[in-house]
Amino acid sequence: MRERRGFTLIELLVVIAIIALLMAILMPSLQRVRQQARGVACKANLHQWGLMFAMYTDDNNGYFYSGYLHGSSSSMENGEWWRECMRPLSQDKKMWLCPTAVKSRSSVVVTTSSPAINPFDAWRVPASQGGDEGSYAPNGWMCNPPAGVTSLWGRSPIEYHWRTHQVQGAYNIPVFTEGWWVDGWPRHTDSPAAYGDRTPTLSSDEMQRLCVNRHGGAQYCLFADWSVRKVSLKQLWQLKWNRQFDTNGVWTKTGGVTDSDWPKWMAGFKDEY
Repeated sequence: MRERRGFTLIELLVVIAIIALLMAILMPSLQRVRQQARGVACKANLHQWGLMFAMYTDDNNGYFYSGYLHGSSSSMENGEWWRECMRPLSQDKKMWLCPTAVKSRSSVVVTTSSPAINPFDAWRVPASQGGDEGSYAPNGWMCNPPAGVTSLWGRSPIEYHWRTHQVQGAYNIPVFTEGWWVDGWPRHTDSPAAYGDRTPTLSSDEMQRLCVNRHGGAQYCLFADWSVRKVSLKQLWQLKWNRQFDTNGVWTKTGGVTDSDWPKWMAGFKDEY
């Protein structure tokens, strides 16, 4: 009877080497496919938010939330002013999270000065277990402040607010987008963050709250015409965040910005998508 012969050590090592080579070739492609799938899911989330914002404004004569809750501005802390308004329409917790940022910074007590781990963190408020989690944030300038209010949550002048989506140029006015934090109130003079791998200071240059590198130098935005599109992080300064936002400001090519002016982590990003 013929003796059965197994693999030799050399043959086994050759097979392992071939498998390792194939994995090395395929992994970048698989990683790109995974990133693309997350981008598609993020865009789908924002389309759903668009439907919900449309429903909310339709029920309120075209206007957004006031920024107040129960007649008081003291209830606005940590973005509660929009979360409570939108919660009845968005009870699926997955919709609050970009697929690239589903893990909250539960070990970090989020304050105006505490650093986070990286842009793939979700925020949680309050920071303890059981708080709201999310990785999206609204443009605070969409609020419709009550009559007689001159400053909403420390932001002024009040005339900067859009109040409604029924305005000219709605396709370039962001309503909801990626966020390090629960809200943002950008101005065209805001500087980009010096580093892209940590939470920026939350008390100034609020464009930094909404400039998050989760999609290869870009992010997805929901606009006031309820469309969703991918924009370069550099392109954020070309969007009309408030009524007086200069889309040809100092952080645009028209305004004179050069490649060397951007922080190193943004230098290689596209100017637009």
